[in-house]
Amino acid sequence: MEKIKLINGIKLLYKRAENNLTSFTIGFDAGANREKKENLGVAHVLEHMLFKGTKTRSEYEINKLCDETFGFCNAMTNYPYAVYYGTTLDEDFEKGFEIYSDILLNPSFKNEGFCEEIEVICAELKEWKDDSNQFCEDSMFYNGFEKRRIKNLIIGTEESVRSITIKQIKDFYEKYYTIDNCVISVVSSLNIREILKIVEKYIGNMKAKLASEKGIIEETLENMYENNKPGIYYEYRDDLQGAKIQYCFPIHNLTPREVSALKLFNLVFGDGTSSILFDEVRTKRGLVYDISSKIKNEIGIKLFTISLGTSNENVKKTIEIINSEIKKVKELRNFFDKECLLKLCKSYKLRRMVALEKSIQTSMSLCTYEIMYEDGFELFSEFQVMKDITDLEIMYVVNKVLVNATVQVLMANVESRR
Repeated sequence: MEKIKLINGIKLLYKRAENNLTSFTIGFDAGANREKKENLGVAHVLEHMLFKGTKTRSEYEINKLCDETFGFCNAMTNYPYAVYYGTTLDEDFEKGFEIYSDILLNPSFKNEGFCEEIEVICAELKEWKDDSNQFCEDSMFYNGFEKRRIKNLIIGTEESVRSITIKQIKDFYEKYYTIDNCVISVVSSLNIREILKIVEKYIGNMKAKLASEKGIIEETLENMYENNKPGIYYEYRDDLQGAKIQYCFPIHNLTPREVSALKLFNLVFGDGTSSILFDEVRTKRGLVYDISSKIKNEIGIKLFTISLGTSNENVKKTIEIINSEIKKVKELRNFFDKECLLKLCKSYKLRRMVALEKSIQTSMSLCTYEIMYEDGFELFSEFQVMKDITDLEIMYVVNKVLVNATVQVLMANVESRR
């Protein structure tokens, strides 16, 4: 594995693969976190508009070339980043990289097709809200926070999306799609010299950000985090057959080592069918369809969450049991002994390796980790840190995190069915 700074300053992360495929990701620190209140959704709209055409290619030509060249390709906007990624045969890597470089460096931003794309995004917004799990999470973020960007959807609101202009898109592109904000990751059986030659050939002329603009970028990240508003919040929908419940606990005040300790704890608490939550709430009592807890450590999010589905009748009882289990785990003593921790470290490593088995996933993760934490290779080095974590450290983190939950309940509207 290698990390190289190109002549123009762009960071390139390379990992050797043993097949004849090349997966690459071009990412930017240009996600929804960078938006301001007056242009919510512009990062996602920009992602869409980049595929509408370049100075020399139409949207159809781009689509046709992508179909011919890539086995898989896509783009995604998250709160902390926007990424463009794909997998080609080794022999087609240069062609694939040239296509994406053209899309990212030479967008046409024509008015033609802009209104139609806004309609596509508004339809996507409706589909997003139709997903009950996603709707429950979005409601939790909206009710649980006042200022965080996650209070609103990554793709914005219908009102904000419809108000976005071509000028706003161009301004966002000019400010954030620069070498200072760009990371490229490649997972390939091609050697690093071949990769470097191709990357520098097509993306070497990406411009640098002016020194006067650097302060503007940092300004958008001020006040990114705030403590949540504890409590239980209820929403009702006519189209539900049961209920969804989600908890969140902020973890933005944890150190990287403490986050690693929380990851080990979560393997016991809520990750898997033998976890405490699954065993107590599903296996022993049969109160839920599914239940799990996750660590969302992305920049701008940084939350520990619990998610589950149950019936309307079991909502109150389920919340009582979860709260009881949280209280119990905070009182554990000497549970995480050396043997236990060794097994947890091994389990975590296995799950991480399975998740990274596909080269495109490895490429995406390398790129996003580098954007968020300036260390893409932490993906593979975190296990070393975990080996030294103690029971005392884990319990300190558990008691630090599992307090003052925001709980969102999404229930079927029974009254409307009568």
